[in-house]
Amino acid sequence: MASTPAALPGWLRVPDDPNALAPRVWPEGAHRDDRGRLVVGGVDSVELAARFGTPLYVLDEADARARAGRIRAAFEAAAASVGTDVTVYYAGKAFLSGEIVRWMIEAGLSIDVCTGGELAVALAAGAPPARIGFHGNNKSIAEIERAVTAGVGTIILDSELELERVADAAARAGRVQRVRLRVNSGVHASTHEFLATAHEDQKFGVSLERAVELGTRIRAHASLDLLGLHCHIGSQIFDSAGFAESAERLLAAHAELARVAPVPELNLGGGFGIAYTAADDPVPIEQIALGIAEAVASGCRANGVPVPKLAFEPGRSIIGPAGVTLYTVGMIKPVPIEGGWRHYVSVDGGMSDNVRTALYGADYSARIASRVSEAPPALVRVAGKHCESGDVVVDAEYLPHDVGPGDLLAVAATGAYCWSLSNNYNHVPRPPVVAVRDGAARVIVRGETEADLLARDAGLDASATAEGAPA
Repeated sequence: MASTPAALPGWLRVPDDPNALAPRVWPEGAHRDDRGRLVVGGVDSVELAARFGTPLYVLDEADARARAGRIRAAFEAAAASVGTDVTVYYAGKAFLSGEIVRWMIEAGLSIDVCTGGELAVALAAGAPPARIGFHGNNKSIAEIERAVTAGVGTIILDSELELERVADAAARAGRVQRVRLRVNSGVHASTHEFLATAHEDQKFGVSLERAVELGTRIRAHASLDLLGLHCHIGSQIFDSAGFAESAERLLAAHAELARVAPVPELNLGGGFGIAYTAADDPVPIEQIALGIAEAVASGCRANGVPVPKLAFEPGRSIIGPAGVTLYTVGMIKPVPIEGGWRHYVSVDGGMSDNVRTALYGADYSARIASRVSEAPPALVRVAGKHCESGDVVVDAEYLPHDVGPGDLLAVAATGAYCWSLSNNYNHVPRPPVVAVRDGAARVIVRGETEADLLARDAGLDASATAEGAPA
């Protein structure tokens, strides 16, 4: 095989064994059986593909529940160490379904939603309204009224106009609505530009300079109860430094408001990172939580105010590592590049089930799931089936050189934002989501069929679509 090409990401290394599963990347307990097949949640991936087809989202239920519990425990311990309490919300935008809502509630978490649709799922799944936080930069009047009427615990105010709309809706409903004010702290997380959400020139929140002014205006409305300030500095963050800096800036405004009337809470958002590749090494969540809590306590001492109750909104760090996507390999195409060859491995999905690579330049890890191979590693790019040159699932990876048509391919850490961002580009139906646990598998989100796609097309005759579309 040719020497390693020069134009590769700096983190990528030629593996000693292209069959090996990096422990931080794959779900807890994922392993190969004595036939070399990938097993997730006690279920053989080949059997999953035979039963449910590919592409297929697979979610390790025990892994997701355990991560939710661990993260809640980490923040509770950190909060207790500085003499306060904490509420941990599951950020539903990462992946939300009825089952996920129930898992998170049972793990002691609350639910964070950001649209009327997500709110509808949370309520239908039995989430107590008081344990729901409602985000969003452009909530409609109808969405606001629904949230107020349902008794949603907290609405996060994203703008001056929204402040007035929520106050009006709560007054008309005869309710006092608890709210947080989303503030841009000016801290830029070390992440992709599209994922950093606390700088000034973007759509979320209000400037830090206006936090006290708008907090005072909230208090002027009898129908609103200011719970506290909120900030979210970005996503895929590996340590506590950015959170600590953001907290320090927010606490000056928090303290100014607290000198007039109590401000019981400070919400520092989420964005805790996960390992997508063997090179990723996030700081353990226990250390991150403690670092944030200590920074808040220090800032409160400096400002002469008591430590408020804390709140956080993890999503990806709970559900991301629990997910694996299975594909069937189709075409293989070796392409010469500077310094060697790259093998394009095309699969039966793509940017319709994982658009993050095209959208963010996200990195992923892949392995042949149906067998092990003694072949040497070859540089590959896992491409999708869509009519788009940017349709890439895994930009750069090493797989056994003999990877070929019919192999089952698994892509790790796809539990967050893959199903949530899925789409029907090129009229490709969205795959099902299957939960696996203790050797059993069940569908928690039904997949689409071509008949589903045709049924939504009002320009097609119903009898013709039923006759011509496969189930």
